[in-house]
Amino acid sequence: MASENRVVLWFDGALRDPDEPLLRATDHGLTVGDGVFEACELLNGKPFALTRHLDRLERSAEGLGLPKPDREEVARAVEEVTAAWGTDLARIRILWTAGEGPLGSDAAWGPGTLVVAAGAVGAPRAARVAVVPWVRNERSAIAGLKTTSYAENVRALAWAKAHGADEAVFANTRGELCEGTGTNVFVEADGVLLTPPLESGCLAGVTRAIVMEWALGAGIEVREETLDIAVMDEARHVALTSSTRGMVPVVAVNGRELEPGPLTEQVAEIYTRQHVVDVDP
Repeated sequence: MASENRVVLWFDGALRDPDEPLLRATDHGLTVGDGVFEACELLNGKPFALTRHLDRLERSAEGLGLPKPDREEVARAVEEVTAAWGTDLARIRILWTAGEGPLGSDAAWGPGTLVVAAGAVGAPRAARVAVVPWVRNERSAIAGLKTTSYAENVRALAWAKAHGADEAVFANTRGELCEGTGTNVFVEADGVLLTPPLESGCLAGVTRAIVMEWALGAGIEVREETLDIAVMDEARHVALTSSTRGMVPVVAVNGRELEPGPLTEQVAEIYTRQHVVDVDP
């Protein structure tokens, strides 16, 4: 089993010592969070759903006004990191920043910076969530983009953990259910799995999309639906999806205990079984 502190790192064309200083202090990804990233599960020595993650990396870069990374270079870096990591369960993170730039919000000068790293991740487990007192802005310039501007998520997750949870859930400015800090939310009701539409401001999660497709393929009704945030205080069954969790049940919301839903358990089992054999759906 891999050490939880082990990291395999690729930067500027080669594998590097993770303790080696690499980024410039003036990299815009560092100074103003001007960057995008993807994180996918590394399962049995293979990155899961890599094509979808690279597609979204490019969409996020375009949405942030960054040039697209060289896809062949990204794929090569992922392959080298994967080979060096081995077969232990891991998270592989692909980071693309605007590169060197001014110490302010004007556009960076570039060229962009690519960093690919792998690190250990624990096995998925049921989640306890808390609805935080802050909201997602569904009209934000970065709504729906997976950017490195994660300070809001860090603050919300710390708040949730201080309140006995391990994930935070946001409403949007309209008071609708939106998403978690690194998860999409599903609510199970009347034999249907419901999840907020992208218009809510949530990220178009890769696992969210795959879960919807595989559930529908198994004859389980699943659909996007606008939900009031109050649903989190009323729902009997809630689930989360993410690239490193798959689909897991929520067992508490704001301290209110919940039971895993039958559809959640069924779809989670489908996902767990299928994603081992269909590694790039």
